Amino acid sequence: MTGSANAIVNGQEATQRYPFMATIPQWAGEVHAQCGASLITSRWLVTAAHCVNPEALDGIVRIGSNDRESGGTVRHIKRTVAHPDYDVQSNPSRNDIALVELDRPVSEKPIRIADKVGRPGTPTRLLGFGTVLDTDKLADAVFPDRLQELDTRIGAVNECSPGRADRTRICTVSRTPGAMACFGDSGGPQIQRGRDGRWELVGATSGDGDTDPTCGTGPGMYTNVPAYAKWIDRTIHTRR
Repeated sequence: MTGSANAIVNGQEATQRYPFMATIPQWAGEVHAQCGASLITSRWLVTAAHCVNPEALDGIVRIGSNDRESGGTVRHIKRTVAHPDYDVQSNPSRNDIALVELDRPVSEKPIRIADKVGRPGTPTRLLGFGTVLDTDKLADAVFPDRLQELDTRIGAVNECSPGRADRTRICTVSRTPGAMACFGDSGGPQIQRGRDGRWELVGATSGDGDTDPTCGTGPGMYTNVPAYAKWIDRTIHTRR
């Protein structure tokens, strides 16, 4: 399904181009949905580990488009690498990060991974094609045609439910009431401004920051991408 309402949930249509934004089409049961991802080199993306189930993937990635199903550059997935300590059984899941290698490089400009996440209160922005309807049922999701953005901030650990945020998981708070990433946004970027004013990557959408089943009623939880910088670098530069 598609829709034209504001989203991520209660965000707004993207105000600029984000050449590093990528979409990974896939099936979630009977629903054809997508995950988000961020281009970090000319042929590597970072996303959430729960987004790279090989049985769900369409096998392609779209990079650099503000349209969900057209534009940008399309590449085939060469391989996916989930973090070796990804634990889907824990609640919330731990080490929810993965890398996607493309079959060929792209010309879109990658985003730099931040040296570290900003302190609580630091302004950030979320990007995604996730549902515009806040629901706890994926079958009811309504996906927008155009990329959505939402201005947020880094939250303190205690602004998320106990056990949700830690050194590797960012508590993220919306600046707009009733707004947050939701189904279809998983793996997508959380970005902050670097010292030079350019966007840099700090997070990948992972899950809810509280125990409420809907998305817009509380904070979000993001994998802290800089915390995995050494693993990312090692994986990308290991020859196969």
